[in-house]
Amino acid sequence: MAGLFSWLREVLLAQRGYLFPWAPVCLGIGVGGYFGLRLEPPVWLLWLCLGAVLPWLAWLRCAGAVSGPLVSALVLIAAGFGLAGAKAHGVAAPVLDFRYYGAIEGRIVGIDRSASDAVRLTLDRVVLERMDPAKTPRRVRVSLHGEQGFYEPQPGALIILTGHLSAPGGAVEPGGFDFKRHAWFLRLGGIGYTRNPVLLLEPPGGGQWVFKARMALSARVQAALPGAAGAFAAAVMTGDRSGMSREALQALRDTNLAHLLAISGLHMGLLAGFVFAVLRVGLLLHPGLRHHGPVKKLAAGGALIAAFGYLLLSGGNVATERAFVMAAVALCALMLERRALSLRAVAMAALIVLILHPEAVFSPGFQMSFAATTALVAVFEWVNRSRAGRDWPRWTGPVLGLVISSAVAGAATAPVGMAHFNQSASYGLIANLISVPVMGLLVVPMGVLAGLLMPLGLDWIALAIMGLGLDWILGVAAEVAGWPGAVNPVVAPPGIVLPMMALGGLTLCLWRGRGRGLGLVPMVAAVLIWSQSERPAVLIADTGSLVGLMTPEGRALSRKSGSGFVAQNWLENDGAAGSQADAAALWPGPSGRESLAQLGPYEVVHLQGKRAVAAWTGCAAGQIIVASADLALSGPCTRFDPASLKRTGSVAIWMKETGPRVVTASEVSGRRLWHGAAPAPITVAEAAQ
Repeated sequence: MAGLFSWLREVLLAQRGYLFPWAPVCLGIGVGGYFGLRLEPPVWLLWLCLGAVLPWLAWLRCAGAVSGPLVSALVLIAAGFGLAGAKAHGVAAPVLDFRYYGAIEGRIVGIDRSASDAVRLTLDRVVLERMDPAKTPRRVRVSLHGEQGFYEPQPGALIILTGHLSAPGGAVEPGGFDFKRHAWFLRLGGIGYTRNPVLLLEPPGGGQWVFKARMALSARVQAALPGAAGAFAAAVMTGDRSGMSREALQALRDTNLAHLLAISGLHMGLLAGFVFAVLRVGLLLHPGLRHHGPVKKLAAGGALIAAFGYLLLSGGNVATERAFVMAAVALCALMLERRALSLRAVAMAALIVLILHPEAVFSPGFQMSFAATTALVAVFEWVNRSRAGRDWPRWTGPVLGLVISSAVAGAATAPVGMAHFNQSASYGLIANLISVPVMGLLVVPMGVLAGLLMPLGLDWIALAIMGLGLDWILGVAAEVAGWPGAVNPVVAPPGIVLPMMALGGLTLCLWRGRGRGLGLVPMVAAVLIWSQSERPAVLIADTGSLVGLMTPEGRALSRKSGSGFVAQNWLENDGAAGSQADAAALWPGPSGRESLAQLGPYEVVHLQGKRAVAAWTGCAAGQIIVASADLALSGPCTRFDPASLKRTGSVAIWMKETGPRVVTASEVSGRRLWHGAAPAPITVAEAAQ
C-alpha cells in the first residue's frame, strides 16, 4: 500500500502545474453522470454535491500533493452532477401531455427553418384555447405549412393561428438522440404545425431590441446582397439562417464547410483578431501612444467589446456563447500579459461554458469545438517547441499553420461528426484548405467593414466584396460535393464509443511525460467496438406508425411515406444512403395497410389505420404485431400499439439464438424530469399479454 501511495505521489508531482486543464474534464464527468442516471436523483443530493464546493475551496490551500488532486477531482465530479441537476430543475416548465388542436396565440421570439425547409416560429407568452394558464407551455414551436403570405412574421409581434401541438417526441430508437431532453432545456413544451394562415394580433411593441436589430440587419444584408451569397452573409453576420436553401446547406455539410455557416470559434476569432489588428495599428499611429501607451491592452479591450457586440447581435445561442468565452479568455490573457492561447485558457473557457450550460456537454457543437481547440493548442505547442532554435523560412509559418490547423481540427472533430451526423466527407480537408483562407482574409474583414459603413449607407460596397468570397465558398462546396464518393455514410456507434475517444484524446493532449501514449488504448478500443456494432433487426416507432426490418440488402421500411423524420434517422444510423421510398421497396413481403414480413422464425405484421387493426384477428406464437391504433387481441403474440408504446417509447429488437431481445427507449432513458414522470417502463412479458 505504501508503494502504491509513493508511486501515485510521483505521478502527480510530475503533473504539477499541468492539472488545471483536467478540471473541466472532471466537471463534465459529473454532468454526464447526472444525465446517465435512469432515475431522477433527490434534490437534497444535488444540494449536497454543490455544497461540497465551499469547504473544498477553504481546504485546498493546505491540501497535500496527493490528496489535493484526488479530492479536487471528486469534488469537481460532484459539482458537475449538482450543476446539471440544478439546471434541469431551474428550467422546468409545463409540457403538453395530449395532442392539441385549436387556436394558438403567442409572441414571436424565434424565426428559423425546419428540416423540411418550412418557416418555423418559436412563441412565448403562449395562450391555448380552453387551457389552464398554469399548465400552458412557456414556449411552443410551430412550422408553417400550406398557403401563407398573408403576414410576414416579425420579431416581437403577437400572432394567432390555428394548428396542431403535441409534446416533444422522444428518441426515435432506444439509445438515440433524446429530443425530449433537448426541448426541456429550451423550455419548449409543445411542437407542431399549422396549415392555416398566421394572423397578426398586435404589431411588435417594446422589448426584444437585440432580436429585432438582428432580424433587421439580416433583412438589410439580404436586400443589398440578394441570392445565396446574401443568405450566407446574413447567417455569418447575424446567425439568421432562414434564407439559406436546403441545397446550399447540404453542400456545405457534405464538404465539412458547415462550420463556416455557424457563428463559432472561427468567426469569433477572426472578428476579434481583425478588430485587434486594426485597433493596434491605428493606436500605433498616435505619437503619444506609440512608445509609452498600453497599445496591446487597449486593442485587446476594443476587440473584446466588438466580440461581445457580435455575441449579442448573433442571437447569443450556446455555440456563439462558447465561442465568445474562448475569445474573451484569450483577450483577457493579453490584457493581463499572459499567453493568449494555452491549454489553461481552453480549460477556463470549458469551465465557464459547463457552469452556464451543463447540458451542452452532449451537443455536437460543444464536443467538436473543444475537441478542435484542445487538439490545436496541444499540437501547436509541440510544433513551437520543435521549431525552437531552427531557422525556418518566414513563408513556411502561414502555410504550415493553415495545413496543420485544417488537418488537426479535421482529425479531432471527425469522430464526433461521424457519430452525430452519420457521415464523413472524403474531401473535407481539400474544401477547407481552399475556403478557410477566403473566409479569414475577405469575408470576415468585409463583414466588419460593412457594419462600420452601415450608418453612412455605404455598406453595399463592402457587402459586394464580401459576396465574392461567399460565392467562392458556395461554389467550392457545390463542386466538391459533386465529386464521386464525396460523402460516406457511417453506422451510428454504441454510446460508449465517444466517451472512450474523448478519454484517449484528452490523455494524449493533456498528460505530460510517460504515460501519454496510453491514450491510444481507449481510442483503438473504441474504434474496434464501433466497427463491430450491430444494428437492431427490428425497429418500431414510438407511435406504431413505422416498422423497419434489417435485411441483407439493408433496412426495409413498412411505408414509403409518412413518419419521414423517423425513417431518415433510422437509415442514417444504419449507415444507409438511400431514401425512404428506396427502403420501402426492400420490404420482404406484402405491403400496404397490412404489411407482413418473415424474419427468421418470426412473422412481423404492421397494421396501419383503424380499419386494418379492426380486421386483424390473429395473435399466434412467433408473431410480432405492430399497430398504429390500439389493439384488442388475445393470444401468445408479441404486440405493440399506441397504448403500450406510450409507455415504452420506441422499440428495438435483436434476434438472438435464445430468442428476441427487446430493448425500449424508456428502459434506456429511465424516468427523468423531461419525461414527465412517465409510468414504469413496460416489460417484454407485459407486451406479450
